[in-house]
Amino acid sequence: MTLDELLEQFDEVLDSGIKIPGKKAVVDVEKLRAVVDDIRLNIPSEIKQARGIVADRADIITTAKREADGIIRSAEEKAKAMVAQEEIVKMAQEKASEIISNAQGKSKEMRRAAQEFVDDIMRRADEGLTANLGEIRKTRAALKQQSPASK
Repeated sequence: MTLDELLEQFDEVLDSGIKIPGKKAVVDVEKLRAVVDDIRLNIPSEIKQARGIVADRADIITTAKREADGIIRSAEEKAKAMVAQEEIVKMAQEKASEIISNAQGKSKEMRRAAQEFVDDIMRRADEGLTANLGEIRKTRAALKQQSPASK
């Protein structure tokens, strides 16, 4: 019998009792004890079923919490990795900008040095040519002076 059927029998025994004034009744104690004994025998299976359900529920909740914690940890690790990767990219971009800036500075310095070098060479060439031109003019003048004397 199920627990509900036994409780129904219990109610029938109570209802079949002799009513006395003051909401009291005389009932067959033996029948009532038999129903109570049957209830006690049937309660454990119902309780076991309920305990099993509660245990399953607790296991489900524990498993869900573990999975949620794992998901949260995984998400936090991914977030940290993404932040770290973003930091690495940012540092790489900063380093690249620094390298480009240094390269541009060195390029400007090299151009300036090359222009100064070329200007110095051209100045020396100009001075040398000017000096040579002066020598040529002196030599030519000297030649002109010597030529009319020999005529």
